[in-house]
Amino acid sequence: MNDVAVIGAGAWGTALAIQAARAGRQVTLWARDPTNAASIEQSRINPRLPGIRLPGTIRVTGQLPATADAILLAVPMQHLRGIAAQLARDASPIAICAKGVEAATSRFPLEVLAELHPGRPSAVLTGPNFAHEVAEGMPAAAVIASTDLACRDRIGAMLTTASFRLYGNDDPVGAQIGGAAKNVIAIAAGAIIGAGLGENARAALITRSLAELGRLTVSLGGRAETVMGLSGLGDLLLTCTGAASRNFSLGLALGRGERLADILAGRSTVTEGVMTAPALVARAACVDMPICAAVAAMLAGQTTLAQAMADLLARPRRDE
Repeated sequence: MNDVAVIGAGAWGTALAIQAARAGRQVTLWARDPTNAASIEQSRINPRLPGIRLPGTIRVTGQLPATADAILLAVPMQHLRGIAAQLARDASPIAICAKGVEAATSRFPLEVLAELHPGRPSAVLTGPNFAHEVAEGMPAAAVIASTDLACRDRIGAMLTTASFRLYGNDDPVGAQIGGAAKNVIAIAAGAIIGAGLGENARAALITRSLAELGRLTVSLGGRAETVMGLSGLGDLLLTCTGAASRNFSLGLALGRGERLADILAGRSTVTEGVMTAPALVARAACVDMPICAAVAAMLAGQTTLAQAMADLLARPRRDE
């Protein structure tokens, strides 16, 4: 149990590679662009994490590894299917480190993986983690969620250190919903602050969003209490308040009056909430998700922030 393959050399994949090396593993880090892979391998620095050197036990490559004791799949959600389809079909466990919903199918990450690798041990790694802090070894906690106890124990053991605590969870449905929805809600939180609507409004938004997450989780077979853990409340708080959150910063710009197309054109990284919002609402079907629906409508240009806020506040009064 010493070889870990991290698929995806973005900031989060690189941070996880560093964490696995810190835990004493031999690590292969795969970058899609072979030229980029060679540059990182030579310089030992990924521009996505400036100033942080890669340990010598990390090998960076542009060729997908043939074997590994465990695989961490850390690619953007909308590229997950294409990359996972290229992985060797064996029994090594896979932990998906992406958060979101597939736009074309409204499927969650583990559902996509199960289509491509049926029966393979799998888990989702999620929680309130900014990549640069994990890479720097700052204290953090996360969740390994899987119905397969042996799988989550194995992955957890391969990544845990004194500064990075991993909790097991047997509700991958709830864990995936939390990871997907928090990006959508963070856009709304950022828009509230960007428009100068105040901290009261942001606090109300975050709290009422938990109710949405709970309803959706239970409707899809998960447990409501998962929403109150690291993969739900923990991730939601970080993403809705942390300046390093890409989704929050996008919402902030929207709230200040910038156009979505202009914001996205100026970014080289993926803001998952933009594609996840409509897919999550579609997956929710008849579940009442007014905040997520408002974000999806705002991103599609079907409503304005002011109108969305007015509509949410005008909803019929009822007990909490």
